[in-house]
Amino acid sequence: MSTPTSDSRPNSTRDLALVAVFAGIVAALGLVPAVNAFGGAVPITAQSLGVMLAGAILGPRRGALALVVFLALVALGLPLLAGGRGGLGVFAGPSVGYLIGFPVAALVVGALTYAAGAPYRLPVGLTANIIGGVVVLNLLGIIGLTLRADLSPGAAFSAAAIFMPGDLVKAVVCAFVARGVHAATPGLLPERRTWARRERADAPA
Repeated sequence: MSTPTSDSRPNSTRDLALVAVFAGIVAALGLVPAVNAFGGAVPITAQSLGVMLAGAILGPRRGALALVVFLALVALGLPLLAGGRGGLGVFAGPSVGYLIGFPVAALVVGALTYAAGAPYRLPVGLTANIIGGVVVLNLLGIIGLTLRADLSPGAAFSAAAIFMPGDLVKAVVCAFVARGVHAATPGLLPERRTWARRERADAPA
């Protein structure tokens, strides 16, 4: 019986296609109008949903790479961030922590999701999305606000807290979308039973 393809078993052509598609998805989500709630320095956007989806569907390696490609295109000047922003200047602004956090969050979401293996389960997926896409992403965002917006850690946390209810909603949406994608596309997640059999086979007698 064939073993499902996992994030740890690369297929270069397929991987490149998936990375390109999800970089495009994150860029497309930038077309959703950004909101500067209460005059905040960092706009609220839909692109963090794309970050969670990249990790939850592609896994840690491909998910993070999709966001690295996206940020490279932004750095080259393409206006792919919400509000049509792009160029190296955005990496010197108050949102730099969130931008750097995009691939890191995708990596964490993907690692936790793929560690659980197939079939995709909503509670596990939701937990992975919250840890990576809410906690980790906002933690890095708070660090960026502290360094680039001259805010105290407490003030930076208060500014970031505006994002968190929406981020939790995105985490739920991502979990349902990811469940549908994994159900329709078997093989993206490694089978837990496959790995268990391998571990037993490799164990010393």
